[in-house]
Amino acid sequence: LDSLEVSRGASKSGVLVKGSNYLEALNDVKYIVFDKTGTLTKGVFKVTKMEPSEGTTSEELLEYAAFAEVYSNHPIAQSIRKAYGKSIDEKIIDDYNEISGHGTVVKVQGKEIFAGNAKLMRKENIEFKQPETVGTLVHVAVDGKYAGYIVISDEVKEDSKQAIQKLKELGIKKTVMLTGDAKTVGEAVGKELGLDEVHAELLPHQKVEEIEKIDTGEAWKGKNC
Repeated sequence: LDSLEVSRGASKSGVLVKGSNYLEALNDVKYIVFDKTGTLTKGVFKVTKMEPSEGTTSEELLEYAAFAEVYSNHPIAQSIRKAYGKSIDEKIIDDYNEISGHGTVVKVQGKEIFAGNAKLMRKENIEFKQPETVGTLVHVAVDGKYAGYIVISDEVKEDSKQAIQKLKELGIKKTVMLTGDAKTVGEAVGKELGLDEVHAELLPHQKVEEIEKIDTGEAWKGKNC
């Protein structure tokens, strides 16, 4: 009867419980692992800063990034196109290539444009700046030369910190966040929310590997907040 009542209450909050055995298993939960974007944060991004390199204007930097992200549905790409605010003639876009966990590479009227994170810049052997800033950095390069970076900011959900606190009060021993964002971003969010550990700069398959460590009992070595 208790399980039935709990299931009914959960369904009212949009949570579907497939069986009472899952509810009973919750009594043994020791760790809670969160994704960041859209889970602990709102997932609503906006351009908050542009830092072009010498010889490139802010307008050019944003245009390059918008061209590179023209086909991407990622919220960060959408925020760049929104900030650009102009229509893009897709006929001038050639050889679009999206590299998972890194960024995008396109050719526009003979120019090769790279837009993505630090991993993409390293992969292409492009020298770049890595400032200590809270926000997601989108690095841009044209024909192998660094053009600058754009800072994209997200907001923490109002109830995330309270949720983390309640979980700890319920006996959860460790709260962990996994994110593909830069360490500075992940650690800032982790500190704000009171998380126990943060693992940043992870590719999708690396997030899975971190989860599997729980089953194997392998100790985590993430950043303590």
